Amino acid sequence: MVFCVFCIFFRNNSAGAAVIDTSKDSLAVLGGYGQSFPGWGRTTQRVETIDLVPRYNHLIFADIGYGWYRGFHSILLELPVHFVVSPDVSSMIGMNFLACYTFTAGQEMRPYLFGGGGPVYNFADIPGTKREWNGNYQFGIGLEYEITKSHSLLFEVRYHHISNGGSEEPNEPLNSCKLLFGVTF
Repeated sequence: MVFCVFCIFFRNNSAGAAVIDTSKDSLAVLGGYGQSFPGWGRTTQRVETIDLVPRYNHLIFADIGYGWYRGFHSILLELPVHFVVSPDVSSMIGMNFLACYTFTAGQEMRPYLFGGGGPVYNFADIPGTKREWNGNYQFGIGLEYEITKSHSLLFEVRYHHISNGGSEEPNEPLNSCKLLFGVTF
């Protein structure tokens, strides 16, 4: 297992030493709005958030496939801050590890799919959810529009689930839809 991780993340340079290849990595900042929907799964509370999501995108495999599904696989590391504006005024912070596949058949516009999750710390007092540590998973679709070689605009729609995983009762999750816009640099 350790050998597989080593082979994926490390490549040999010309001197033969192992290095992490970050030449095609990128940073992005996204912002947007999210809302949970009572009745969607076991969600009972309508929670609205304004989201700020710094992101690091690390390329894993380039030039996969051919034709319309040609693309690359990357890992996204996000450190989101969710500013809760309703029913409480507070915040939630987290760390997301997401797998992403970007379709590169188009030159300027590249759609992508992603999914994953991580821990979330909840400062908000939302009935039915555990205050403090929770988990989240999410998946979504996005569109990257290249402006220059080093800058692109991002648009995403994602499903976002937060719950305490049954570690405390009640366990009423927040099932949300989020709309995010951003820029890469």
